[in-house]
Amino acid sequence: MGNINIIKLAEELNLSKSTVSRAFRGGSDINPQTREKILARAKELNFLPNHHASNLRNQKSKTIAVIVPEIANNFFSKAINGIEKVAKDKSYHVLIYLTDDDFQKEVAFVTNLSNGRVDGIIMSVSGEDQDHSYLQVLKRKKIPLVFFDRTYEDVETARVTTNDYQSSFEATEHLIKSGCKKVAYLVVNKNLSIGKTRMQGYIDALKKNNIPFDDHLVIDCSNELEKNKVILRNLFETLKPDGVFASVERLAIASYYVCHAMNISIPDDVKVIGFSSLEISPLLNPSLSTITQPAYKMGERAAELLFEILEKHEEEKEFITRNIVLDSELIQRQSSSLEPVAIR
Repeated sequence: MGNINIIKLAEELNLSKSTVSRAFRGGSDINPQTREKILARAKELNFLPNHHASNLRNQKSKTIAVIVPEIANNFFSKAINGIEKVAKDKSYHVLIYLTDDDFQKEVAFVTNLSNGRVDGIIMSVSGEDQDHSYLQVLKRKKIPLVFFDRTYEDVETARVTTNDYQSSFEATEHLIKSGCKKVAYLVVNKNLSIGKTRMQGYIDALKKNNIPFDDHLVIDCSNELEKNKVILRNLFETLKPDGVFASVERLAIASYYVCHAMNISIPDDVKVIGFSSLEISPLLNPSLSTITQPAYKMGERAAELLFEILEKHEEEKEFITRNIVLDSELIQRQSSSLEPVAIR
């Protein structure tokens, strides 16, 4: 047939060009048997369409970027799964960028992506106490941005978060009702909007239950396990809390490591609860009480919101600044129990 292209393939199969194009894009609006027939003939002819060239003609990259602080965290891996599910249904590709909580990396990624490489960005931010003017380039170039989980309060854009204040309040009050009088709050970055919100829930729960707030019990931790072990060992040796509220998953796990090393019994000597999407939380010894965010749903809703914006007319896009708040779930397990726990 000579040089094959979509037009020639459509003529040979007696189909329209748009039908053949939909078959290659994986769209749901085409009969499966027709798609199979098209792809089979294309394979025989060793033909692959040039999607990149087609996207350039349409001035769309058919790609979105996801910028996250890390991927090892169970929360972010589940959120990315939710994003990718929606993107796949829209026949979009997903590029994932890890900032490692480095603000300069975040700036570099956004600057690079603003050249039209992607049609939109979903981001969980790295830090709060910085100049966020670099994000204005996205607005100028009409590249929509959706925040999820960790956000910048001073940036007007669409976002998907959870009820962090209420969840933190309930978690702290749960420890108090379980007998704790001296609850330590473990945090990595108090300057993040999410850190501020969770800490305020902790403070207000203490106040409601007539327990004075002690700034010494707010423990600044790290992203590195070995550093956290040193910090937490010092906490248990000097301040001797009877409750630990970990604002992020890794700090709950670090607490387990240190308590085990120091022969501190959970929950008999200290009760522990933390934000976590760890699927094996029920299998830890003792099982870990958690505030579990709907990570997959958050990713899914963030992606749906981004595509809602992308499908709007240009003049309407900048007016979508919706804030979607989903509920987390407090799951009480052995680590915060009133009853003694037999160590297996």
